[in-house]
Amino acid sequence: MRALDQKLFLAVLFAAVSIPGLALADPIVGVWKTEPDRKKLISHIKISACGDKFCGEILSAYDTSGKEVQTPNIGKQLFWDVASEGNGKYGGGDFWVPMINVDVAPQMTLNGNSLSVRGCEHVVCAHQTWTRITP
Repeated sequence: MRALDQKLFLAVLFAAVSIPGLALADPIVGVWKTEPDRKKLISHIKISACGDKFCGEILSAYDTSGKEVQTPNIGKQLFWDVASEGNGKYGGGDFWVPMINVDVAPQMTLNGNSLSVRGCEHVVCAHQTWTRITP
């Protein structure tokens, strides 16, 4: 490889490695299954890298027997601007609670294929543990 080609290759490689949006390899990225909500619906949430942070979209919903159901929330963002805080902890950003149509401050803790998700508005907090479906 010529010296100029090597320099160009290295410049592109270093640029790609340093781009904040390349959080794709982060273990939180994937599809997660929620616990049943108050309406007894289970959702599948797709967590993606969104720039240098993470966002979650509602992919689908199911009743407790596993039958897919349609809701107006499918395709909507559930959370955005969540950042990795290290050691499996994620926070910041906003988390939308469809049942009561409010945004709360999310806190997430990843432990293997379980994601503990907590959101609080003032002193009222809710908690679920999500299970990984796919990486």
